[in-house]
Amino acid sequence: MKMDIAKAIQDAERLLPGVPAPDGREDPRWQAIIKVSEFIRSNPDEVWSFAQRWGAHNDQDLKAAVATCLIEHLLEHHFAKVFPKLEVAVKADRELAATLSLCWKFGQAEESKNAARLSQLIKEVAST
Repeated sequence: MKMDIAKAIQDAERLLPGVPAPDGREDPRWQAIIKVSEFIRSNPDEVWSFAQRWGAHNDQDLKAAVATCLIEHLLEHHFAKVFPKLEVAVKADRELAATLSLCWKFGQAEESKNAARLSQLIKEVAST
């Protein structure tokens, strides 16, 4: 059966927030988030809503998963669509701002104008 975005999110939310797997073990939370990430290109709005919700959680390992598996790649492929939403959200939520600080720049987020905007936002929310 082919998985759709709703099923991927539903499966992930059954596991979250959960607890990190022991060192050296595969973490089912990360695997579920990776499944959600498979819909970044086709369903960025749904993935963004999921990333915003779970990126605001206070668990550091969960923040890392959301930052590296979801937010980085949403910005990589859908910068113009996602950045305005991200900008508002991180200014309103310190936990989500901390998640953003874990992100690297790829694809569209590496383009000079976008990279400058993203760097400025990270700097701005880090100082509040």
